[in-house]
Amino acid sequence: RENLKRVKLPPGFKIELYAVVPDARHMAVAPNTNMLFVGTRKTSVWAVTDRNSDGVADEVKSFAPSLKFSNPNGVCWTKDGFLIVAEHNRILNFPAAEFFYEGPDVAVITVVDQGKLIPPDEESFNHGARVCKVGPDGMLYVSLGQPFNVQPREKLKLYADTGIGGMVRMNAFDGSKREVYATGIRNSVGHDFNPKDGTLWFTDNQTDGMGDEIPEGEINRITKAGQFFGYPWKQGKTRITEHGYDKDALPANITDPQVYTVAHAADLGMSFYTGRSFPAKYQGGFFSAQHGSWNRTKPVGAQVLFTSLKADGTADKTEVFANGWLDENGLYRGRPVDVAVAKDGSLLISDDFAGAIYRVSYSAP
Repeated sequence: RENLKRVKLPPGFKIELYAVVPDARHMAVAPNTNMLFVGTRKTSVWAVTDRNSDGVADEVKSFAPSLKFSNPNGVCWTKDGFLIVAEHNRILNFPAAEFFYEGPDVAVITVVDQGKLIPPDEESFNHGARVCKVGPDGMLYVSLGQPFNVQPREKLKLYADTGIGGMVRMNAFDGSKREVYATGIRNSVGHDFNPKDGTLWFTDNQTDGMGDEIPEGEINRITKAGQFFGYPWKQGKTRITEHGYDKDALPANITDPQVYTVAHAADLGMSFYTGRSFPAKYQGGFFSAQHGSWNRTKPVGAQVLFTSLKADGTADKTEVFANGWLDENGLYRGRPVDVAVAKDGSLLISDDFAGAIYRVSYSAP
């Protein structure tokens, strides 16, 4: 709570502590109850409950503790209220997570067996945090970060074929009809569908070791299956030099980013604002979280951005919505990971550094 006094927001907004949730990463707002499920990069998924609907969680408990989770970062819902948990190399589906979460054992469907999401030889702690969303077509969309700083050339075909360094989609219940949906992505740890036109937007993390100011961060838009987003030949506006990719002719079929952000701010979770309690300017745009740099001479990030859209569905303006977790001494007081819209239209922000979830609400000044 003391750290939140440093956070700056536009007039009329306030931020409060919603829950203490260790290692809180990606969030999934429950469709039927006043619950929130929260993934981590450790071994826990958390069930967070606000029983009296007062904007503060009353209970935080481990979900399905009898299961051995491994980096269960990604959580999302199917249209009929089944909870998906995307681990490093497995995907599980919980048919009644909201209603039978109290006990250690809950019903579970294996969507993708352990070791079948990516080849086990490609497992690495680097870029192993998956994110997921179920699309308007009912299919499950999962991002698969490639595990290198820049993937070597001998990995290009394997990664293109399996969807590593890209995004795959599949049946949310049995993993069938799996296909590679998009390629040319380094490590996306945040995506969401625009409910207005069904396009899929995603953030991408930047190549390290090229200096403080390059490559630029990216937020991208997928309008159809099969699009290619340039990696490892290009990221942001920058040619990638490792393994000599900058010596190649630039592939002709690159889809450029919609939004360029400051280099190495670590753009992670994003969510379209579907609530009604924020002012009109926020309707139809999206919020995105910057985790903050870890390898930059002068730290940047640790803030939440807002991007508005044009009438044609493309990005318009991006601005800082919430900042202050990076203090005047360059020390992190918090590191935002994900953003989610609560049922009452407030905005939830997860923070794996402080181990907390915050709630941003609005009342006209």
